This record gives sequence, structure tokens and C-alpha cells, in this order.
Amino acid sequence: MTRFPFQIVGFDLDGTLLDTHEDLAAAVNHALASVGRLPVPASEMRGLIGGGARLMLERALTITGGIPENGLSRLHQELLRFYEDNIAVHTRLFPGGAAMLDALAERGVGLAVATNKFERLAVKLLDALGLADRFYTIIGGDTLGPGRSKPRPDMLAEMIRRRGQGGRAAFVGDTTFDTDAARAAGLPCIAVSFGFNDLSANELGAAAVIDHFDQLIPALEKL
Repeated sequence: MTRFPFQIVGFDLDGTLLDTHEDLAAAVNHALASVGRLPVPASEMRGLIGGGARLMLERALTITGGIPENGLSRLHQELLRFYEDNIAVHTRLFPGGAAMLDALAERGVGLAVATNKFERLAVKLLDALGLADRFYTIIGGDTLGPGRSKPRPDMLAEMIRRRGQGGRAAFVGDTTFDTDAARAAGLPCIAVSFGFNDLSANELGAAAVIDHFDQLIPALEKL
């Protein structure tokens, strides 16, 4: 068997590995309701996700009447509190995700998560879904401190450092936060078209685009 070309594959979480939009919508709408705002339909939530919970909240506030001069931090904390208490009600792996992770592990690939979601929430969510043990590291947007989340390359460099075995790495994501971070880190990025894309998947600047996780391993083998 030909040796697999990557020894590390990292994943974004929201919109890449997991379809989290319903649970995130519930948390955002809980925060909006606390200041008398109308809810954002779950079907529209996908376009607001990316860059972390605070930015997601700011986008939701903007389209429902504007960002208040005061109280944004309180609303952010209320969103996080509700989300942490209801983190995996509807969230699931995207189709083909479990088989894809199994197939990469069978090839000896080290699996990692690098997400702008707070680390404690990412760990709690993956643990609730029985997935946390699949990854040698889970890096959140707050893991390395302020100003070091995607689209900066720091999280991806840390992902590689924590593996400690060298080898070639690739990243899988769904937004410009992911493709820009991978480019800055010198890594090829695979974009998923089924995620919370902030641009058309073909416009993200990824090395390849996939429409289903069945296509990930073949795409990596071609890079």
C-alpha cells in the first residue's frame, strides 16, 4: 500500500466536522430574547457562524436592530451560558464523518481539532458526542491567548507542535478563517461545500473542495 501523504490532519469544528447550527441558533436567540429582539430563524443561522461566538452574536444583533452601545459582553456571556447547558441537543457529525475519521486513523494519521470555539466548549461538545478521544489535541480560540485564533496561523502551528513527530499536515475547514490560517501556516486546506461557508466553497482559495466526507481521503491523496 502506498504510504498516505499526510501524517496530521486537522479539522475546524462548526460547519466542518459538526453541524452545530441548530444549537447555536437556540443560544443566539436566547440572548436576543433577553433584550426583546426577534429570533433569527435556524435556517438563516448558518450564514452568521464563523469567527467565534462573539462575532456570531454581533452579526445576529446587527440584523435584528443593531449592536447595543452597552451590554454586548453580558449578552455574550448569556449566550455562552445557555449554549454550554444545551451544547449537543441537535448537533451531529456531518454525513460520512465517522467513517472518514475511522479511515484516517486506520492509516495512522494523527487527528486534531483547531476551532475558534472556546476550548472548554469544544472539548465538552466532542465529549458529549463520544468523539473527544479520536483527537490527539483539541485547540480552541482561547487556548493560546488573545489575538492568536484563526485566521492567524498560530493554532495550526501549535497543532503540529503538539504531535511531536513531524510529518506533513493538512487542514480541513469551511470558511476564510480556515483557508487563510492554513495558507499563513503553509498548509494545504480542503474546503467542505456543506459547511457554513462565508464565500462559495470554490472561492475560499482551498487546495480542493469536497461535497461529502467520502471524498476527503481521495482529495488528500491527490495533493
